[in-house]
Amino acid sequence: MDELISSRASSAPQPAGTPTNRETANGNASGVTPLPEGPVPIGSLVFADELPDGVVVADEVGRIVVFNRAAGRLTGLDPAEVIGKFVFDVLPLRDADDRDWWVHADPYHGLPTRTRHPERSLYLADGTELLVSVGYVRARGARGDGQSPRERGVPGGRPPGLALRRLVISLRGAQQRERLERSRAELVSTVAHELRSPLTSVKGFTATLLAKWGRFTDDQKRVMLETVNADADRVTRLITELLDVSRIESGRMEVHRQLVDLPDRARKIIAGRVAAGDAEDRFRLEVPGDLPETWLDADKIDQILGNLVENAVRHGAGIVTVVVEPAHLDSEEGELDAVAVSVRDQGEGISPDVAPRVFRQFWRGKPRGGSRRGQHGGGTGLGLYIVKGLVEAHGGTIGVRRAPGGGAEFRFIVPAGTPIV
Repeated sequence: MDELISSRASSAPQPAGTPTNRETANGNASGVTPLPEGPVPIGSLVFADELPDGVVVADEVGRIVVFNRAAGRLTGLDPAEVIGKFVFDVLPLRDADDRDWWVHADPYHGLPTRTRHPERSLYLADGTELLVSVGYVRARGARGDGQSPRERGVPGGRPPGLALRRLVISLRGAQQRERLERSRAELVSTVAHELRSPLTSVKGFTATLLAKWGRFTDDQKRVMLETVNADADRVTRLITELLDVSRIESGRMEVHRQLVDLPDRARKIIAGRVAAGDAEDRFRLEVPGDLPETWLDADKIDQILGNLVENAVRHGAGIVTVVVEPAHLDSEEGELDAVAVSVRDQGEGISPDVAPRVFRQFWRGKPRGGSRRGQHGGGTGLGLYIVKGLVEAHGGTIGVRRAPGGGAEFRFIVPAGTPIV
């Protein structure tokens, strides 16, 4: 932080008593900080107003020398009006216990070895929550002459050797964190709701069988056990979805690549649907053209295909068509050979204004025929979000559009060729 931090507000008129000599980018002293002439080395000059987060810089006595536009937006203050004022008056920060942070942390007379305060929630006088982190810029071997008003009357003043030159305060809004917390709370609530039903069924049937085993016929016992088995599979699927969401959000989704025949994987998914009771003539597989080799994670490809086919069966209509064809994928290295897989149905489709939202967590379309488009399996609304994460983990892309014959078409593209080790 020893580099100059420049702000448009820093050229505002300074109140009486405000230090006017500040170090410029070339080390010279000047009453008003000018922009250096000629080329500026990268990192030697930072324009505070260009930073996305709020930045407030106070000098060695606590007077504000930088208050960027983002800080003004977060606090509702005019940067030009606060330059030169004491930072603890402009930002009366309080913690969650309603303690004055400036008194509690005492940045101008605390331990001289402190270098920063990690980000934490603090509140302005009107209750506005801010995420605040603080850094210290110290001058080793120098004894500061000035003292802030809070240091006056304190025997000994500031400790020598690590005089505070500047206090740099970073401010961020808490809205993003609140949205994240709401999303997590919604995830917990949704999963708890979805788990309650199968677990209640499992508990009820097992308790009944244990208590009255001899009263039921073999056929009745089989029906109960089949129900318990199906509900246990549902719980397993919900837990798998949770683990997938966690891996996607943390960037820990691992892809174990092997040579995969995409049409063959699609045939197996369709065969599984037919074995489960779906009509064979409801599915169609098309493979136009020769396909390049694809090195993919077979299990994750099955999960992607199974999810998209199930979504089409549950919420589409007519024939479900799976098309596997050669394609190209744009990347930083240029255009790459790829394979595209499209899953089409003949239902009502998805309107263009809704399409950008279908891959978000908990997305559910308008009810149609007692179901919601995108809500499948256990009904958590996580399926398409997970599909998108799995496709992107392979370096591919996915989108949704109107199918050529009506209905919805989910199309994903994955790169082809031998993976680079």
